[in-house]
Amino acid sequence: MMKKTKHWTHKIGLIGLLMLAAVVPILAQSKPDHIVVFLADDHGQLDSEPYGATDINTPNMTRLAKVGMKFTHAFIASPACAPSRTAMLTGLMPARTGAEANHTYKPASMTSLPEMLRQLGYQTAAFGKVAHGPDRSNHSFDVSDKSHDAALIQKFFNERDATKPLCLFVGTNEPHVPWPDLIGYDPLKVKLPPTFVDTPQTREFRARYYNDVTKADTLLGQVYDMAHAKLGDNVLFIYSSDHGAQWPFGKWNLYDAGTRVPLIAAWPKVIKPNSVSSAMVQWIDLLPTLIDAVGGTVPDGIDGRSFLPVLRGKTAQHRNEIFTTHSGDGRMNVYPIRSIRTREWKYILNLNPDLAHTTHIDKAKAGDGLKYFASWYERAQTDKNAAAIVKRYYERPAEELYDLRRDPHEQRNLAAQPQHAQRLQAMRAQLEAWMKTQNDSRKVFNQPWPLSDAASKKPATLDKP
Repeated sequence: MMKKTKHWTHKIGLIGLLMLAAVVPILAQSKPDHIVVFLADDHGQLDSEPYGATDINTPNMTRLAKVGMKFTHAFIASPACAPSRTAMLTGLMPARTGAEANHTYKPASMTSLPEMLRQLGYQTAAFGKVAHGPDRSNHSFDVSDKSHDAALIQKFFNERDATKPLCLFVGTNEPHVPWPDLIGYDPLKVKLPPTFVDTPQTREFRARYYNDVTKADTLLGQVYDMAHAKLGDNVLFIYSSDHGAQWPFGKWNLYDAGTRVPLIAAWPKVIKPNSVSSAMVQWIDLLPTLIDAVGGTVPDGIDGRSFLPVLRGKTAQHRNEIFTTHSGDGRMNVYPIRSIRTREWKYILNLNPDLAHTTHIDKAKAGDGLKYFASWYERAQTDKNAAAIVKRYYERPAEELYDLRRDPHEQRNLAAQPQHAQRLQAMRAQLEAWMKTQNDSRKVFNQPWPLSDAASKKPATLDKP
């Protein structure tokens, strides 16, 4: 294990050396000839058929779940694109990579997964949104293209050296906003979570979001079929998403709607078909799991842990708690949050509760969600339930505590109740201690929105196309 120093920046070079040195081949019980990882963009866990949704069509996710293992307790590290994807590719939490706020990235000197797999003889390829934006070239994939077009991926399969093991990442932009025109779904028939305000505009956008999820599912099926046609049966195939969907209390939040994601893994003759795991796993665990699966030694000094034994059916347990962080997204969202989640409880620490929680939903364009959010505001003028939802969107207390068994949508904050004081104190202390080990500076990354400037003003839609 590496020695701790006062500042994380002093460790970057050492971590790179340790990670590469640690990735040496070892004898393995069995390993996949190839790996394919398919990533959606902003897809909440519950919004698919394998996870119980009855109002959305995701036949390929269902197909994958039937031949593989569905994880019910999979979580990301941070509910924004850049920090989440950096955490996946490095096995490190955001404060340790420097990729904390959205559109911030790891140092070029910090080793990531493609370099480790290359040391093990694998060709690495990334099509579409795998790393975030300009960070794509910072992860040194052998082949990289910003397009996720199925024809381009097929061409790659046809022309690559088939004798070399492959780790392929495919990242679709769906269901990231803007969502497409309404096709195939009836707004009156979609189901809304209890955290939503039920308006015609909300239902329209929900149906459009479902349409985009189905588009992601279609590409998933195409990639799955191509992979097995070109790579054979001994393929570890994984589906997941970088965080929850762009809805209030989803993306940019540490509620489960923002941090709990679909994760389905299939590997013929290794993973039991149609199996379900309740093991608590996290996106930082993907790097060590893949290294472990292909016969490498998981590097010391990272936050991730291999859950390969879960995939092999050797254990049903992995983590006892999940830590998540969020530090903001440009000027639209300036609201740092930290949390710890166990299987039954969640504690959320809002670092600056005197500020307004805002996002692209209420601060950006109509197509990003402003159109339906304006309908929430209008409904809130005459409806107490809608008013409470809108108020909660903007205003957060310093601490939140939720009993996830009785309150899975995290609507009843128990932090102020005396009977939960001991639990609150214990979870607060555990989170604070973890933040210290991460050298978490609690940085505010942009000019925040005071409550007086955000929550009290009517959302404007007419001047924002």
